Amino acid sequence: MDALITAAARSLAAGDPLAALDRIALRDDAPALALRGIAMAQLGDLVRAKALVKRATRAFGPKEALARARCVVAEAEIALASRDLGWPVKALETARVTLEAHGDRVNAAHAQYLQVRRLLLIGRLDEADVVLAALDPAPLPPALRAAHELVVAGIAIRRLQSQTARHALARAGHAAHEAGIPALTAEVDNALLILDAPIARLIAHGEERPQRLEEVETVLGSTSLVIDACRYAVRGAGMSVSLATRPVLFTLAQALAEAWPGDVSRETLIRQAFRLKLSDESHRARLRVEIGRLRAALKPLAGITSTRNGFALVALVSSDVVVLAPPVDEKYAALFAFLADGESWSSSALALALGTSQRTVQRSLDSLAAVGKVQSFGHGRARRWMTPPVPGFATTLLLPAPLPSD
Repeated sequence: MDALITAAARSLAAGDPLAALDRIALRDDAPALALRGIAMAQLGDLVRAKALVKRATRAFGPKEALARARCVVAEAEIALASRDLGWPVKALETARVTLEAHGDRVNAAHAQYLQVRRLLLIGRLDEADVVLAALDPAPLPPALRAAHELVVAGIAIRRLQSQTARHALARAGHAAHEAGIPALTAEVDNALLILDAPIARLIAHGEERPQRLEEVETVLGSTSLVIDACRYAVRGAGMSVSLATRPVLFTLAQALAEAWPGDVSRETLIRQAFRLKLSDESHRARLRVEIGRLRAALKPLAGITSTRNGFALVALVSSDVVVLAPPVDEKYAALFAFLADGESWSSSALALALGTSQRTVQRSLDSLAAVGKVQSFGHGRARRWMTPPVPGFATTLLLPAPLPSD
């Protein structure tokens, strides 16, 4: 490679895309197109970045398999940053194998980290763990070591392992400082900010207070009977009953838990569980059937007694009953959970991650945008959604391990 390409690659590796563009902005040869695409991605223009990297892939000849594989890795990361989760993952694996065969272990490892990050985004934590376990970050550059620890922290946070996440972020901070890339340091700082932010609400004895990750972990490890509205489960004494596929039963359980140790009237339960404003004897009969099903489902964690007014929850293995509720309106909680990473998502990617239709996601996004909870940019297929950014923090670093010079 010539001196300008080498200097531009080094600038990108140091997190300075403007310096890289100063050297190659007017060039249209294949290496320059690839580096320009990476620079535009680091600056946040993902649409332009994608177009440039695609041009670079076509510009490299069929005999330049290594360069083409590097472009595929760059395109995959741009797709990941754009939350284009439908991007062909088999192409990334093929590129990784090519990079390994040519001795480019740094970019091969980077390709594997992209695979892990995608699995993390769509909630396939066990698969992400398997891929991550095969990676040894010790011989990698500092930027990739930081990426490794950020993934470890992401998995730990989703598993409510606060100390594991905090230790991983501490290691990521050291690696980011060693790399000397301000955007990477900002990403670690932003992850720490998320770790310290409220992730749930604790409702107990008529009071409500926000809970951080460590506090949620403590609650779930306590002797209390926990009605977990974040995961639609009832937990206590080391046991767990999932009601994720039985929304009516969970709604009844949550209503009874919020009123504990008191009772809840039949009219209130009918209104909340069946979403009816008025009730008649048929609804009361249906309520009795659902309460019977809930009794059976909660054994041996809890029982339900009939009172003169309605029904009351009885904790059988715990001395206290609490409810863990999402920090936002339940209707949009899952959507917010994905947008909370500060990245921009397409509605199709959100639909894939949530397992629902794109139209349903679009209606929710429009409702949230009307009240300023989310914001969008772009048009048509290029339209992306995100939560308003946190002041003082850069966006997530893109492409922390750009294509090295030969």
